[in-house]
Amino acid sequence: MQDICEQYKDFSTRKLFFIVLLVVVLFGVVLIALSQGASSVGFFESFKALFRQKTGLAHAIVWELRLPRIVMAILVGCGLALAGSVFQAILRNPLASPYTLGIASSSGFGAVVAIIFSGSYYSQYLIAGSAFFFALLASLLILGIAKFKSATPETMILAGIAIMFLFSSLSSLLQYMGTVEEVHEIVFWFFGSLSKVGWKEIGVASVMILLPVPVMLRWSWDFNLLAAGDESAKALGVNVTRIRMCGVVFASLITAAAICFTGVIGFIGLVAPHIARMVIGGDHWFLLPASALIGGILVLAADTLGRTCWAPQIIPLGIVTSFIGVPFFFYLLMKKKREYW
Repeated sequence: MQDICEQYKDFSTRKLFFIVLLVVVLFGVVLIALSQGASSVGFFESFKALFRQKTGLAHAIVWELRLPRIVMAILVGCGLALAGSVFQAILRNPLASPYTLGIASSSGFGAVVAIIFSGSYYSQYLIAGSAFFFALLASLLILGIAKFKSATPETMILAGIAIMFLFSSLSSLLQYMGTVEEVHEIVFWFFGSLSKVGWKEIGVASVMILLPVPVMLRWSWDFNLLAAGDESAKALGVNVTRIRMCGVVFASLITAAAICFTGVIGFIGLVAPHIARMVIGGDHWFLLPASALIGGILVLAADTLGRTCWAPQIIPLGIVTSFIGVPFFFYLLMKKKREYW
């Protein structure tokens, strides 16, 4: 028994070391992102403006342009990865994510509705509010269908796929009816971008993303038990229906908060949890924070690359995440010989 305890302690220590390593990597990416951009403000000028200089062009570039993008990129990446981890845990499906369940498609439809029907009077907050409302509406539809047909993972996944196709078709229909200017704004929103975020948007998004995090961590053991099946989890005292329903609501809330100001950013919610699981296994007490950190690193690195590799042109964030993430995920998938799920 003592040997087993020592082995578990060593195993947990290695997982904690990996999480600490991710924090160091994230800090390094932040330093790079802070010093890179289309302007001539370099590494030392950025830190001088960050801590000392209170006025001038360098201070404005760092505090009004670069730093908000960095903070929002980390928030969005952590939120999408955390939501993906929760969806995969409660549905026991490696393909579960905010996008395969229709949450992102419904959020995109909400943005399209705001752009089309508000005419020239739409604002960023109107688009964000509409996107957030329809994302929560999609989660309620999934819960309603699951409640009607019993909350099985298969039912919820099939309901999410149907909702994804429904809202994607409705978005395409409204785009067909829109003007050139409206279609341009819609396409830009679906690409995903951090160019319009500021400190007010960061404050709103951070509250909605961070509030459910303690609850998710508290349910880590329940998520672990769900991996053994509903019957086994129930035998060990887990209220499977409540965990599944509340998990969908909280993960949908995080997803809606993450993308309502930035537009659709694909790939992160699906792949970041897989990368973490390949390295540290399926213990959600470690998997959830590791997935969130990996998501933050991926989104921040993608945004930094998108705004620097073709400066002064900025490549939309959603495009860069796919170009970076897909090859990296295939590399890990081919290199990992054993079953990790």
